[in-house]
Amino acid sequence: FQYLKRFDQGYNLDTFCYDAHSVEGSPAECLQQFLLHCGITDPSWSELRNFTWFLNVQLRDCEASVFCNPEFVQDTLQGF
Repeated sequence: FQYLKRFDQGYNLDTFCYDAHSVEGSPAECLQQFLLHCGITDPSWSELRNFTWFLNVQLRDCEASVFCNPEFVQDTLQGF
């Protein structure tokens, strides 16, 4: 949710890192973001769950990757 919210607001996500201790938005706002970004017109709960699970795995791997670390790659791979 934190990534999707910032993406919609036009923030640079290269330097953003998820904070599990930071609670943002309401459950309704979170659900609205997932519905907007999941790519399915009328998703079932299982489709939303699969979307959020896959997005979470990809973002966790991205945060752990040295190739996505802005301090390491600086402006070479900006936006990667």
